[in-house]
Amino acid sequence: MSRPRAIAVAVGVLALLLALTPFVPRGDDDKGSLRPSGDRVGAKAALLSANTVGRSRVTPAMQAEIDRVVAAGRALGRTGTKAGLARRAAELVRCAELDGQRYCLGVGWTDDTEADVRARVATAARVAARSTSTTTTGDLDASDALARTASMKPAARAAAERAELESAARSVAKVWLLRHEIQGVALPADFLARHPEARAAAPTSSRTTKPTATPTPTASATPTRTPKPTASASPTAVAPSKTKKGPDYPRRAAILNPHRVAEQTRTYWCGPTSMQMIAWGWAGKAHSQDYWAKKLGTTTSGTGITAMVQTINRSTGWDSTKYAGSYITLDIGDWTYKQWMLLMMRHIVDYRAPVVLHPILHKAYYPYLDDDGSGHYQVGRGYDKNGKKPALLGYFEPWNQQRFDPSEPYIDRVQWRNAYKSYRANEAHYLHNIGV
Repeated sequence: MSRPRAIAVAVGVLALLLALTPFVPRGDDDKGSLRPSGDRVGAKAALLSANTVGRSRVTPAMQAEIDRVVAAGRALGRTGTKAGLARRAAELVRCAELDGQRYCLGVGWTDDTEADVRARVATAARVAARSTSTTTTGDLDASDALARTASMKPAARAAAERAELESAARSVAKVWLLRHEIQGVALPADFLARHPEARAAAPTSSRTTKPTATPTPTASATPTRTPKPTASASPTAVAPSKTKKGPDYPRRAAILNPHRVAEQTRTYWCGPTSMQMIAWGWAGKAHSQDYWAKKLGTTTSGTGITAMVQTINRSTGWDSTKYAGSYITLDIGDWTYKQWMLLMMRHIVDYRAPVVLHPILHKAYYPYLDDDGSGHYQVGRGYDKNGKKPALLGYFEPWNQQRFDPSEPYIDRVQWRNAYKSYRANEAHYLHNIGV
């Protein structure tokens, strides 16, 4: 064959191969089916936002980890003095590693190590056991939280812990996305393979494309039907998040009717009263504080934050993907003030949903107090950038000290206060977590 002819044949073969390349099957992950060009490996796949991501599938690996943590709790006895409970924090506070994120029972999603979480809970329990002067408003302190766990029958404790951990596992994609969007945490290379519920729908096109043999799950897909990613699945590159920053939000915003408020009628009912106002804002109908106390499992010792989060998800629609999505208990101990404030603005403007604030109620942060109080709940519902002055946070305050001591000043339900001090009060709580 002459040299010119050989070159012509080679060029023709190369052109044919290039033309056929888009139709070559891409491996076991799609079983040889064709993919729309916008979803091929190497393309940038768009993400849903954290609130719209929907529920994650509890994988066999996550289920095995849940089984491990629950089994460890079955071995715990029911006895123990209040002073000795702090020494048992290592047994009572247990964490699960779920898809690269850490969830600790009664604490929530955290970046702290299990040892660090146990240490701060133990320290807080020792302080609470010795303290007699702090005004209690209804947060479940560390000592009482440990005592409640230790007093449960093993079967009841196992059932409660399993339910909490499985609920947490179903929200792990939201945790990843919140940290990605606000803290800039990089997503794993195979994030979309593991969490197809986080993939945004491809933009509609006038050009008809051949569908894949297996439809890509959307955020509304039932978690149990989500196909398990195979070991050979190729990761899809994720488009950088184009989330709003602080300057992108309006100067001031607020949600919830300021007339649908109530003060707590018992010293240990800040949880039920906050829940009353959150649900009132959703349904436009107010159930009694006693009703919410029963829903939350509130005792004279108070209410746990995980109960607050679970009750919002079960009893309101704020957990819809049109609003905040499933609420989670999130440790913000390593969040900066700017990141925390961005989360507040996002919740108010983008999600149009309230925040469960979980501060320590001290005079240093809240000038309307006559005495330092315990851990506490408030309903976050607004912000004001406030020009050159310090930014303000808007919230409903269930605590009115005058109700229980007429000599003390009255406290309004609707508050607009220094946002940075609210952040510091949240950080000063031994759990430094919130419900979002």
